Amino acid sequence: MKKLPQSTRIKILLKGYVSADSGGRTRPTMTLIRNGKQTILTDPGVTRNQKVILDALKKEGLLPEKIDVVFITHGHTDHTRNIGFFAKAKILDYFGWWKNDVFEDYKKGDLGAGIEIIKTPGHSYDGISLIIKTEKSDIIICGDVFWKKDFPKIDPFAEDQKQLNKSRGEILKLADYVVPGHGEMFKVKK
Repeated sequence: MKKLPQSTRIKILLKGYVSADSGGRTRPTMTLIRNGKQTILTDPGVTRNQKVILDALKKEGLLPEKIDVVFITHGHTDHTRNIGFFAKAKILDYFGWWKNDVFEDYKKGDLGAGIEIIKTPGHSYDGISLIIKTEKSDIIICGDVFWKKDFPKIDPFAEDQKQLNKSRGEILKLADYVVPGHGEMFKVKK
């Protein structure tokens, strides 16, 4: 797989959190990827209100209609709740592309050079992750394969813990950095 040009920017738009750390609130980590051709937002899930997302986008000089692709790591509501806020975007999930009521299969390379999808089941059967190959490092955005760095060891919501452990191992082998489902990006110790 080709690496992305240096002009590609990856930024945590909103850092996620889990209820154990926030007095019962949960929000996924939302990542913004700009590669010159398109602007991708991952997991626009639950927030106190949509203004939280709008304000974060405004800080980046964006409006919801300027998001080209919304990437969904898995189908749980805490990661998908605000998809409709991005009505002009194509949605990419486990099954493929959605544009309004039209579905298309995903084809390798659809996201451009340096960005690919791998299946990472275990937390849910429909788990997928983005591998983003930059000039300096390989970053994987993995949803709830990891909620946060080293947490949880045993996922209480996993559909298949054994499969989840396998997905975790694959991600740790491939990535230099991991963007987890509800926390800060972390560096993988090699």
